[in-house]
Amino acid sequence: MLRTQNLQIRRGTKTVLTDITLELKPGEVLGVLGPNGAGKSTLLGALCDELKADQGSVWLDELELSQCTGVQRAQRLAVLPQVSTLDFAFRVEEVVGMGRLPYQTGRVRDDEIIAAALQAADAGHLSGRSYLALSGGERQRVHLARVLAQLWPGQAGQTLLLDEPTSMLDPLHQHTTLQAVREFANRGAAVLVILHDLNLAARYCDRLLLLEGGRQVALDTPEQVLRPEPLKAVFGLEVLVQPHPERGHPLIIAR
Repeated sequence: MLRTQNLQIRRGTKTVLTDITLELKPGEVLGVLGPNGAGKSTLLGALCDELKADQGSVWLDELELSQCTGVQRAQRLAVLPQVSTLDFAFRVEEVVGMGRLPYQTGRVRDDEIIAAALQAADAGHLSGRSYLALSGGERQRVHLARVLAQLWPGQAGQTLLLDEPTSMLDPLHQHTTLQAVREFANRGAAVLVILHDLNLAARYCDRLLLLEGGRQVALDTPEQVLRPEPLKAVFGLEVLVQPHPERGHPLIIAR
């Protein structure tokens, strides 16, 4: 279980993230929302120990994340950054197989997991292709498969951090990606996902963290967070919010 208490990050003299306290729960998808510059990617960087906290700490269960060994961390925490780049002509399976490096499960089992992770990311048909020959959206799905393979099949005690995993995807693959994330959480893993699309967040997330100016504005269910008043205050956007006619989650319509 990943958690923070009074987390603060400064860059020079500017505080870019302050007083963030949260706990990722097993089986949960926690969405992070906010305008550009709100501190979303900074939060993700702090949660994976890429950015050092100026105040507060990040814990993985009862151990501070900074005290975990590399293998301990890699077997329990996987991160998909906003941009993942490779400049070599690896085959797709080789890229996904990088997620298996923290393990010694053997070639046969690793190949099974790689194939399963590619299917989960709706990228099984890309097997055998060169990574450099893929489109941006295809590369994004391959990297999703890589981090899924790192924690496969997903269980309580594992955490997946995703920074805008749908940013380069068409509408169909936005949904297939978040469905895969949702199913991964259903096996027991905790997932934090940064999103810009409010309706995707409403549909796939259990709770939402709303950030503005590096501060926590709200942390609650989609029904409580996605209301006209806080959305107007944070995004400056006039919206109508009504229940989805089939699924019941909030449906946000710009006015």
